[in-house]
Amino acid sequence: MTEHDEQQEWITGKHPVMEALRAGREINKIWIAEQSQRSLTQPIIAEAKNRGIIVQFVDKRKLDQMVQGVPHQGVVAQAAAYRYAELDEILEAARAKGEEPFILLLDEIEDPHNLGSILRTAECTGVHGVIIPKRRSASLTPTVSKTSAGAVEYIPVARVTNLAQTIDRLKDQGVWIAGTDVTDAQEVYRANFNLPLALVIGNEGKGIGRLIREKCDFLVKLPMHGRLNSLNASVAAGVLMYEVVRQRGAAGSTASGTQRNG
Repeated sequence: MTEHDEQQEWITGKHPVMEALRAGREINKIWIAEQSQRSLTQPIIAEAKNRGIIVQFVDKRKLDQMVQGVPHQGVVAQAAAYRYAELDEILEAARAKGEEPFILLLDEIEDPHNLGSILRTAECTGVHGVIIPKRRSASLTPTVSKTSAGAVEYIPVARVTNLAQTIDRLKDQGVWIAGTDVTDAQEVYRANFNLPLALVIGNEGKGIGRLIREKCDFLVKLPMHGRLNSLNASVAAGVLMYEVVRQRGAAGSTASGTQRNG
């Protein structure tokens, strides 16, 4: 059995499975290790019973075989394959809340743990959606779901063929593109995020690609006072997301009158 295919997906861990149930995800069956503490899995059992989902108790070794190499905490669920969102759905999510768009563009984030951590922080900071490329990028797997602590069930993720073209579409919708870089960029605390915003987070090793960098309206960087000149991608993304939250919370929406050069 694979982690993810066109028909089904494995969700692992107590919190991810519980959040999938709460979110109304289409779940076919749940397996729980016989060795698990019943008090910790009882909420899952009760919710599954309410929804008429079969729960089977098995030896932990069976779960190890089902999702090889993925920590499962004694709980595994088989669900319908994750449905990726469309760009228009993400923009509509912002409109429905009466908020300026706040979107993340992930330029070839390859580590599923980084993707999961970014999704978790994105959900906590009110990001309306995350966009990832179809190629050279981590996709939504059990590892991502587990690392996101179930956030994958709540935040729309769009998978696009061409990130550069998607940026053009966002610009047409009045969204500003802010890229992260370590050189030739203003410090993030001097940037204005009180506008319709898409924040680009680059690859763990090489950062943002040249074409994507050139399409950004402005570049920002985090101040570095130590001997290292970079942060883990998910940590950097988290700091940037909370700076957007801070600015929007402090000043409200003050994007009017801002004009894009060119």
